[in-house]
Amino acid sequence: MNQHKILTSPYTQEFLFEQAISSDISTFWQDRQEGTLRAFDKKQLYWCSFTHPDHDQMILIANGRIESTWKYQELIYDLFRQGYDIYTYDHRGQGLSERLCTDRQIGHVGEFYDYVRDMESILAHTLATKTYRARFLLAHSMGGAVVTRYIQTHPDHEFDAMALTAPMFGVHIPYLLRPIALPLTQILSALTSEPKYAPGYQGYLSKPFENNVLTHSETRYRWFRQLYDSHPELKLGGPSAQWVWQSLMAIKQCHQLTRQVTLPTLIIQAGEESIVSNHAQDLFCRKTAKTNPHCTCLKIEGAKHELLFESDQYRKPTLDAILHHFSSHRSA
Repeated sequence: MNQHKILTSPYTQEFLFEQAISSDISTFWQDRQEGTLRAFDKKQLYWCSFTHPDHDQMILIANGRIESTWKYQELIYDLFRQGYDIYTYDHRGQGLSERLCTDRQIGHVGEFYDYVRDMESILAHTLATKTYRARFLLAHSMGGAVVTRYIQTHPDHEFDAMALTAPMFGVHIPYLLRPIALPLTQILSALTSEPKYAPGYQGYLSKPFENNVLTHSETRYRWFRQLYDSHPELKLGGPSAQWVWQSLMAIKQCHQLTRQVTLPTLIIQAGEESIVSNHAQDLFCRKTAKTNPHCTCLKIEGAKHELLFESDQYRKPTLDAILHHFSSHRSA
């Protein structure tokens, strides 16, 4: 019976999640390699990795805004068991990386391209000691924009394919604010020397599961909130006006430079998306596909934004699609 479960369910199952996260995954997590490194401007970046001598493929995971590598324990465990070395890190200003504001809960960045420079540093540090037959990128939400800008600006990259879940190629902005969002946040950023929350945002807020727009999985959602409650240093609130301005500029660049995205790219979008824009993802995919025949878009009907933390009925097809994409494009 156990063997049958392994064969038919290669990932952690929702009904066993609480047991797994407190036993097998917890034990696995204790074996992580971790540390901090200095970015180009001396800011400290937190990273962690899981490697095995028999693995000859790797995945770099770039998470979304407000997230931390610690939230990705289940995902890293599942992917590692599929034979991949895993490398991941916390973006500057969030998670266990150095915060950038006096108010630690403001999500801030000086320039969006700072995230790309950080990715350069992480790759140079973590991949210096091992060579791989195949290298892949997996990114969620804001991380999708970060890795896209990295690929667009680093034509000599050594990645074989990338998969982006709910990538931030556009965000939901009230209709009347759309024409003025970019100049407004640019002006607000210039008016103060100390970063402040963008209009309508505040500090970290733990919403009840019933009101959440992230996932249908109550057990995964409650674990994530409990994790942040037990590790308050992980908490992050709303973005600064400058973060919004810089992100809107980066989104424009993602769309303007699609010709530079030449590696096989899979975009997976959530059918019940309310954080980022599926329409913008469709536009990016259609434009990229004009010069890149290996750019495809898959919609998981019914799923919410956090496809990698969803209920099994949405999470499993998401992971299946990602792993099939990677296996189809690895080096011979």
